[in-house]
Amino acid sequence: MPAAFFVVRATVSDPSKRAAFDKWYATEHLPDAIKSFGVNKAWRFWSLSDPSLHQATYQFDDEASLERMIKGEEIKRLVKDFDRDWPGIPRTRETFVLAQEAGG
Repeated sequence: MPAAFFVVRATVSDPSKRAAFDKWYATEHLPDAIKSFGVNKAWRFWSLSDPSLHQATYQFDDEASLERMIKGEEIKRLVKDFDRDWPGIPRTRETFVLAQEAGG
């Protein structure tokens, strides 16, 4: 079974909030999400072409694991926590399945 990925993109339009958002995500939200989702790997990115765009990507063992998380209670709690701590920060959520991996 191929790996599946959960991708969350947030737009932090106010430059004065980015450092605090970055610290919160790194020290609170990402570790909580990793534990709550039961994933082994996660990545965070800031866009080079649009400095307001933040992306978090979580790797699941397979699509079934990802689907269980999407339907579970932990995602609801994490969304509430995000909304409480960062009201007005818009975000999108997408799911992907690995189609190909290449490289050496």
